[in-house]
Amino acid sequence: MTGRDDTPGMIAYTNARLIDPASGLDARGAVLTEGETIVEAQPGLFENGVPQNVKNVDCLGACLAPGLVDIRMHTGEPGEEHKETLATAGRAAVAGGVTTMVCLPNTEPVIDDMSTVEFVARRARKHGLAKVYCYGAITRGLAGKQITEMAMLAEAGAVAFTDGIKALVDAQIMSRALSYASTFDLLIVQHAEEPSLTVDGVMNAGETATRLGLAGIPVEAEVIMVERDIRLADMTGGRIHFAHISTAPAIEVIRQARARGVKVTCDTAPPYFALNELAIGDYRTFAKLAPPLRAESDRQAVVAGLVDGTIDVVASDHLPQDEEAKRLPFSEAAFGGTGLETLLPVTLELVHNGHLDLLTALGLITSKPAKLLGLRAGRLESGAPADLMIFNPDKGWKVTDDKLHSKSKNSPFDGRPVQGQVLRTVIDGRSVFELGDKP
Repeated sequence: MTGRDDTPGMIAYTNARLIDPASGLDARGAVLTEGETIVEAQPGLFENGVPQNVKNVDCLGACLAPGLVDIRMHTGEPGEEHKETLATAGRAAVAGGVTTMVCLPNTEPVIDDMSTVEFVARRARKHGLAKVYCYGAITRGLAGKQITEMAMLAEAGAVAFTDGIKALVDAQIMSRALSYASTFDLLIVQHAEEPSLTVDGVMNAGETATRLGLAGIPVEAEVIMVERDIRLADMTGGRIHFAHISTAPAIEVIRQARARGVKVTCDTAPPYFALNELAIGDYRTFAKLAPPLRAESDRQAVVAGLVDGTIDVVASDHLPQDEEAKRLPFSEAAFGGTGLETLLPVTLELVHNGHLDLLTALGLITSKPAKLLGLRAGRLESGAPADLMIFNPDKGWKVTDDKLHSKSKNSPFDGRPVQGQVLRTVIDGRSVFELGDKP
């Protein structure tokens, strides 16, 4: 690939396979951008050559798609910069083809007022890498007691509301939050886990946990919370979204609720359709996630949920941890795994394994998450932001810490061979990553 575009002007991306899940486009063609905006994206464009006043980037037959939209990631900034900063998360994001990401409110201070929302947006703009939006907290200080001023937070830029990696446990508070949110058509996002069933639990409950002598987290912890909140959403008319769904029973409950018209959506993350509890092996802490890796039957149910559309979106669930937090006995190690740079290749396993076609798989990480949160992203169309990803869906590589740009290296896919490599990432018409850029 030639023609690095350091300053945005009129740029033609030619000799590409255009992939746009939003419109169903999958054809040879080209994209023309000017400044921060897409001018045209269509088959046959520049078949007779590129005008002299337009810079040409020859994609050499690679795929060109909208940049990825990741709706669930955690950054340590503000408060835990030793794990990740907006700058290091931004570098990891663009290396993985992610041009838009939405960060959780579990920071220090918590994103529960307008000043913190504005701080995150301001810091992200300064770095000029992936565009960063944020969730607002449902409750002040994530304490689960007092609802935040969600309408004001939305005006400041919060795209939806969640207590992040903490479940909102109190049914009365959740009911009030859903009712309040429905007035302004805001989305409530829940970490579906009944905490009283997870006390001291560190992995999926079952035979493997028993064999390893580890306390288990039952699948019922997830489905009980899903069933409760679906009933509350039905009662209030609010919109509920469940994050990182991982169990067969929860998926079936969501499937049935959607069939009867409840306003419910959900996402999952790559570990839950690509790994199962056996990845823990001999107490491998990089595979200690929340929710935990489940049984093979649950993994297969997640795949089925993606195939039939019950699961709307795939998110990275990027949760970086420093080395000291993971280099501990399994029961003491922190939960979480990095995921920005493996979002694309592991999602493409759904294609390589014959479960989904390329357009559908990419839709899970581009147009669908953008539509869910009302983001101006995830499309190849005239007037859209020039946020692009050029990639080879078949190129193999191995996930190792020296390949990752994230400040923390705790990937559950560490050592895994994958297919799908980002060649170039473009944000607002600027080339911000090219293969070969060092971590």
